[in-house]
Amino acid sequence: MQRTSFGEMACSIARTLDVFGEPWTPLVLRDVWVGINRFDQIQADLGISRKVLTERLNHLVEQGVLERRPYDQRPRYEYALTEKGTELTELLMVMVAWGDKWLAGEAGPPVLYRHHACGEISNVELSCARCGEPMRPGDIDLLPGPGAAI
Repeated sequence: MQRTSFGEMACSIARTLDVFGEPWTPLVLRDVWVGINRFDQIQADLGISRKVLTERLNHLVEQGVLERRPYDQRPRYEYALTEKGTELTELLMVMVAWGDKWLAGEAGPPVLYRHHACGEISNVELSCARCGEPMRPGDIDLLPGPGAAI
């Protein structure tokens, strides 16, 4: 099944979805982020078909989110986040905060996150890159940017 391409839309959300929007992609990135980085490991962890995983990994490599690194003579590869991919994991952190708040239930979150800088268990909150204040949807105005469609 061919999916719709959003890459040419004048919308940063649509363009990000073109890279990140397929349902298995966030889970593949999560695995690589936490150190599950070989094809067989990812496939076993997710229970994803080999065909779909191959497609996802190839797409993420083509998009510059992951890089392949040989680790065996055959050759076999492991996957590593690029700088672009590392920044994309910030979306995963926001998804975690939302999921922990709204979906964790009585058991609580399945994973806790300790911040290296302060050593405390915490969660991600969006803040303004200029002033550091919280940045919520009601706190911003949307203005046309230089790449806006006319």
